[in-house]
Amino acid sequence: MIELRATGLIYRDSTLHAWHPTLALLPNGDLLAAYDLGETIGALDYCTYLARSTDGGRSWSEPVSFFTDPVAAPARRTVRISTLADGTLIGAGRRSYCHHPETSGWNPETYGVEQGDWFVLRSRDGTHWQGPQEIEPPLAGPYEVCHAFVETGDGRLLLPTGLLRTWEGDAPDGLKTLALISGDQGQTWPEYIELFADPQGAVIYHEVSLVELEGGRLLAVAWPFNSVVGQTLMKVPYAIAPDGKTFSVRGSTEIAGETTKLLHLGGDRVLCLTRRTDAAGLWAVLIQIQGDEWVHLAEAPLWQGAASRMLGERDAATELAELHFGFPNLLRLPDGDVLAAFWCREDHIHNIRYLRISVEAH
Repeated sequence: MIELRATGLIYRDSTLHAWHPTLALLPNGDLLAAYDLGETIGALDYCTYLARSTDGGRSWSEPVSFFTDPVAAPARRTVRISTLADGTLIGAGRRSYCHHPETSGWNPETYGVEQGDWFVLRSRDGTHWQGPQEIEPPLAGPYEVCHAFVETGDGRLLLPTGLLRTWEGDAPDGLKTLALISGDQGQTWPEYIELFADPQGAVIYHEVSLVELEGGRLLAVAWPFNSVVGQTLMKVPYAIAPDGKTFSVRGSTEIAGETTKLLHLGGDRVLCLTRRTDAAGLWAVLIQIQGDEWVHLAEAPLWQGAASRMLGERDAATELAELHFGFPNLLRLPDGDVLAAFWCREDHIHNIRYLRISVEAH
């Protein structure tokens, strides 16, 4: 039911390493890939670049810088892109201030991060971008950058993210995973929906993924990382908001995975890509949402170059920085295939690899 039709590289260079790709489809059929480049993970030159494909993802242009930040303070800048219903390209951006440039952005003693700011970028053609326009979130943060904007059928703009510990190790609003909400196309962000949370403060639900199903329902999954022991001990959880507003249905996907990302295929079917913790590599899982139940249909390995390295043997921040692959992003192509991009370390170079996937119809 799941077939890997092709794979190749979006980016590979020995001078700058790459992480965290997102994909977007332009109205003219071109594809954009946004990914972070830096000398090392979290380096002071860490910033998002764009590449374009005019042949359905088989070949890609060299990366280009696509926005200028008027804020001059030393900061790591990262953007996740998506396409709105009217064809507008939109970028969810965040700058993280570098008060501790000797680290990758995470405090190895507290598993906390530095504060930063959210901003929005917009474009009609993927070349000329407006912004950055600042976002005032409803909570102080700091926040995780893990998702592009999601536009819902009722016109809301959602920003799935998560609250992290401050550099000092505090979590004043808890370690919630949530979606910020804008009812005016990104101008203001006064509200949020809570997706996952651990009242005990041990589990951080990293790298949430959220999709809208038919009927306006929302489906979310996350990586349940136990930051106290430094390991992923739980199976991937899922949550459903039947009314698109409150996540009142919860369960387990029974996937032993991390950094799981979703793509709605239409109807009640969803394709997941996940870094397995019980087997090496990046795996595809095809599922069906039957009522409130997560039903497993098929699975297949797509790339088996490495295993998870979150072993709890050293501090979590160090092991996180030394992961060998992750952050898959999925896009439905006009011909029905799925294009996925993820970062992976091959021959000591962090590059961006694409996968072209075919999923059998009902």
